[in-house]
Amino acid sequence: MTAYTKLCATLSRWSLRLAVLGLVVLIVCVQWQVIGRYLLNDSPTWTEPFALMLVLYITALAVAVGVRDAGHLGMESIVVLLPKAAQRVAEALIHVCVLVFAVLMAVAGWQWLTLKWAEPKPMLGVSEGLDYLPLVISGVLIVLFCIEHLIALWRGESVEEAGV
Repeated sequence: MTAYTKLCATLSRWSLRLAVLGLVVLIVCVQWQVIGRYLLNDSPTWTEPFALMLVLYITALAVAVGVRDAGHLGMESIVVLLPKAAQRVAEALIHVCVLVFAVLMAVAGWQWLTLKWAEPKPMLGVSEGLDYLPLVISGVLIVLFCIEHLIALWRGESVEEAGV
């Protein structure tokens, strides 16, 4: 296992752990809103925007992990029908396309983040730009993971799932 593979596996594991932690916090947050609304008759105003922001982070981290662990949607049923050499080319093309998309996602996310940074988010008092930070984080992680897949493909190896 190369140092780069170890780095990507570690990033993947920690991304998944943070996504799971975010999911637990999201569940608690939504439960607090339900308890406040129906039992205490005083719904906290911060829970809904905070829950929405958590969904962005959870999704972004989980998508990046899905790309590394090859859990994303693919055209494997068509690719396996190709000859071995063409399969490698098709897999490389898929990873390059995902990598280009991730770069565009990270760049656009960064542009929106900087554009919205000065605007405060109602009810939470944090920057609106924080809504776009998950695009940057996920984009960078996906780029790293696609590079890992391309290196492994070039070497004739496969990328092992990082696990939790």
